[in-house]
Amino acid sequence: MANTAQAKKRARQAEVRRQRNTSERSTVRSAIKKVVNTLEAGDKAQAQAAYAAATPVIDSMARKGIISKNKAARHKSRLNAHLKAMQG
Repeated sequence: MANTAQAKKRARQAEVRRQRNTSERSTVRSAIKKVVNTLEAGDKAQAQAAYAAATPVIDSMARKGIISKNKAARHKSRLNAHLKAMQG
């Protein structure tokens, strides 16, 4: 338990940041799931649109440190590979 005013403030800030990070992580996961679901449905046009919408979300979260840049690159690479395999 925080005893000093400074420690109490840091605890409040940490909680706000934790909730914000959780929300933003959920946004990334939702964007990825939309692409996966459209790929499974077999709709090329919708899958491309979903991928185009997900890419900036993934990049933004990597810039903010919500996910690592390698994880962002891995997700984008795998989604793009599935998209290309679907077209080919």
